Amino acid sequence: MSRSGGDRQDAPEPVVAVAAWREPMVWLIVGLPLASMVFAFWLLWAAVHTDGNDDLGEHVQRTGEAQVADLGPDARARELGLVAVLRVDGKGVDVYPAQGGFPRQQALTLTLRHPTDARQDRSLQLPASADGWRASAAIGDGHDWLAQLTPRDGHWRLRGRLRAGSHSVRLEPLVGGP
Repeated sequence: MSRSGGDRQDAPEPVVAVAAWREPMVWLIVGLPLASMVFAFWLLWAAVHTDGNDDLGEHVQRTGEAQVADLGPDARARELGLVAVLRVDGKGVDVYPAQGGFPRQQALTLTLRHPTDARQDRSLQLPASADGWRASAAIGDGHDWLAQLTPRDGHWRLRGRLRAGSHSVRLEPLVGGP
């Protein structure tokens, strides 16, 4: 009789046992929950070992679910038309008035905040110089700095972001004009 004949029934193929670890469904059923548990423990460890300092360095009022920052100093700087240029080099920090009526005889405070690590924040007193204000301080340029310039009384405020590797930034009020 020929194998291709239709009067013979084919025998069922034998079932071959496969090791469980070679089955993709086992990896999905067991592996995904295990991976999520490992990630959860890592996330818990990171939360405990992070200082969690997200201080903006300014007074923030909490009203219900909203946080409201005082933009009055920025608005006063806008009214006065104040704009300055911050220049950083190996010798120190210079601030030059670019526009507006700056109090030239008064010392200013320059606050440099690291965007992610508050321990690296710096505050410099800038006495008046012939062209503007100057302080001898070494400022690293390996990362960005959030710069804020204010008089001692905090009446007005100028801000800018000194980018990594950059040596100057324009400081201006945070709030826009009309």
